Amino acid sequence: MNPNSSLLAATTVLLAVLLDRLIGDPMSWTHPVMVMGWWIQRLRLLAERWAGDTAWKLRLGGGVITVVMVGASALCGWWVEQLALGRWMDEATWLMVPFQSLLVIGLASALAGRSLEQAVKAVLEALNRNDEALARQRLKWIVGRDTRDLNSNEILRAAAETAAENSVDGLFAPLFWMLLGLLTWSLFPTGPGPLALAWGFKAASTLDSMLGYKRDRLRWLGTAGARLDDLMVWLPCRLVMVTLPLVSQPWTRWPELVKAAERDGEPDPSPNAGRAEAIFAHCTGVCLGGRNRYGDRWVDKPLLAADQPGADTAAVARILLLSRRLAALWLLGPMAVIFTQIEVATRG
Repeated sequence: MNPNSSLLAATTVLLAVLLDRLIGDPMSWTHPVMVMGWWIQRLRLLAERWAGDTAWKLRLGGGVITVVMVGASALCGWWVEQLALGRWMDEATWLMVPFQSLLVIGLASALAGRSLEQAVKAVLEALNRNDEALARQRLKWIVGRDTRDLNSNEILRAAAETAAENSVDGLFAPLFWMLLGLLTWSLFPTGPGPLALAWGFKAASTLDSMLGYKRDRLRWLGTAGARLDDLMVWLPCRLVMVTLPLVSQPWTRWPELVKAAERDGEPDPSPNAGRAEAIFAHCTGVCLGGRNRYGDRWVDKPLLAADQPGADTAAVARILLLSRRLAALWLLGPMAVIFTQIEVATRG
């Protein structure tokens, strides 16, 4: 183990989480996801121009876009990591400082904890002012369902569901890949580290959000990105399922809560979304799921924690609080291991 790379990795991840909690994603900054989206859109146009309406060509084009975007994003992250470690700099080690700062900012950009919380709280604020029209307008930016005719109870349910599901997609999945990169980078400093893995995941997530729809050409073009995103969220989602009860309920209820979340979440067509919402529903004590409208189509989602009351403002706030607690728990274990290994390596 290289203690210098271990210390840098642990410190930058901690600072990144703190930076995300403090400032989130300032609107005036050029976000890496915006850059990824720009390239995805242009690659999509090239793929559709070549493939036309031919299904196998669209699938192939989508696969190429996925490999290029995920690979290029991870490579950019790896390049910043290596510069932060002082590679290729010889004696000009003072140049490491700007890249170490860039590494922290890049890691923070992969997290969406504060931005999600701000968006959900903005909906709650509008409801507290009895302005349902404003609440619906703010809600439509963070959910995929049609919000035009939702009443206050339906708005609260949608806010609770997006707070639960997107905490996995926007916070815990990228954090998982960061922590995995932290551990691997500590052992192999020349390999991909926290930023490379986090940006690789964000590229897959952005591909899914832009192309992962079962309509028109996207039903073929977006297949690879959507499946990769599902795969990269699969393990973080299950880790949320087995760790969230530890920060929300008496530990004796752990088996009961995990089994109930798996039972309720499994019927959902998504391998991750239903389970993410289900564990938050059971740990918070709120009923989620039900009928949602997407354009001209109605979808009946399975009920989660059906014996619990419907979502209210307190339940949504509780979901946001549990997300913060769980993020702290996730950081505690790996950081303790890393700093212990650093101490042992330094003494040795």
